[in-house]
Amino acid sequence: MSRVPGWLGRLGAGLSEMGERLDERRAEVERDGGVLDEPKPKPDPSPPEPKAPPQQAPRRAPRPAVPRTDPATAVPWGVRVAAEAGWRLLVLAGTVWILMRVISAVQLVVFAFVIGLLLTALLEPAVAALKRRGVPRGLATALTAVLGFVVIGLLGWFVTWQVMENIDDLSNQIQSGIDDLRRWLLDSPFHVTDKQINAIAKNLREAVGDNADEITSAGLEGVTVIVELLTGILLAAFSTLFLLYDGRRIWEWTLKLVPAAAREGVAGAGPRAWATLTAYVRGTVVVALIDAIFIGLGIYFLDVPMAVPLAVFIFLFSFIPLVGAVASGALAVLVALVTQGPFTAVMTLAVVLAVQQIEGHILQPFILGRAVSVHPLAVVLSVAAGGMVAGIGGAVVAVPLVAVTNTVVGYLRRYASEQAELEAELEPVTDTPLRPDEE
Repeated sequence: MSRVPGWLGRLGAGLSEMGERLDERRAEVERDGGVLDEPKPKPDPSPPEPKAPPQQAPRRAPRPAVPRTDPATAVPWGVRVAAEAGWRLLVLAGTVWILMRVISAVQLVVFAFVIGLLLTALLEPAVAALKRRGVPRGLATALTAVLGFVVIGLLGWFVTWQVMENIDDLSNQIQSGIDDLRRWLLDSPFHVTDKQINAIAKNLREAVGDNADEITSAGLEGVTVIVELLTGILLAAFSTLFLLYDGRRIWEWTLKLVPAAAREGVAGAGPRAWATLTAYVRGTVVVALIDAIFIGLGIYFLDVPMAVPLAVFIFLFSFIPLVGAVASGALAVLVALVTQGPFTAVMTLAVVLAVQQIEGHILQPFILGRAVSVHPLAVVLSVAAGGMVAGIGGAVVAVPLVAVTNTVVGYLRRYASEQAELEAELEPVTDTPLRPDEE
């Protein structure tokens, strides 16, 4: 009896201990949110057998990080150079466009001043000669300007007088020439009939009648042109007078508007540009005078009417390079054709071509020389561009402008090169430190 309660006590204690463990395990599972696992088997006291390590997929070597470069360096060098030059050209084109708009707004003033510059380049040697003879500058300027304007005025009056004196005779000769041309067309192998000629004349009369309003408005616009022409003549006269008298001080005042860094180069380019302009004007006047004299003598001996006015027109048109010579020669040939017939017209054409060939191959290279050496292609393009932009005045001014620009650009390029060489010569030479074994 004494052993049973002890055994029962130990059994009850074991069950109580097992219940407490189960309660603790259940509490842990509930706390972890899981389910009650089966009781784990007791670990085997024998050492575990070594297991083969699981085979893993081979890892790729990590790629080295490539640093991102500047986007500008990724653009090819040629494209970068083209872009840099492109936006600068756009800025220059915009500046030129604005400048042309401003010039077109005050076109009359600009042309008057340019004509004054050309006349000053032509008359300035006379002022210098009078000053060397002891004549005061003001009096020398006044005498030269008055004499020049009187000569120009007499020349214009003479041309007008000759045209008015010969206009009736010329119209009669033109009518006779038209009749001769009509008879020639009727008898020619082209089989032109009188009915076709009358139809052409009728169409011309109808065209003139239909455009009567335009012709009238053109006549009214001609009055405005005459007023503008007189205004331009007065502005050119005043510009010439003041440039002859005070040109040096005007140039010195203009230099003050130039930045100080570029003033020395511009001051050196100015006299060279003026020398080029003076050489161009004097050479052109001499060449035009020779053309007018020899072509005028040729058409005079061929009995072409109004030979002297035609010679004056040839002289004036010679100031427009290439185009002026062609236009004046064509006018002389046309007058010879309608007044004296085809043979005289052919002879006039031969005279004009001979004189122009002598001018182009002998006179211009000898008289103008290297002072205004401009390529013929540049002459043609500049005359065409000047005529498209500003008409006859632009064609007259285009070539001297190109010649002066060529001189200025060439001088500034040489000046920049000389300055760079001078700075390289004056740059101090740094002494290289001695090595320890040379001390």
